[in-house]
Amino acid sequence: MARHSSLKNTSTIKAKRNVLKRFERIDILSKTGRWKQGDKVLGLPKTKNVE
Repeated sequence: MARHSSLKNTSTIKAKRNVLKRFERIDILSKTGRWKQGDKVLGLPKTKNVE
């Protein structure tokens, strides 16, 4: 039986992620001045993944 094409090894997948982790969103927001040290980390506004 053949393995389905979506079950590839994770090291071979190089697709761009469209969901950021919380620390990545905080980095983007702090660079734009929309988040400061001490602000809440829950309920962050949406950000665009600019790389």
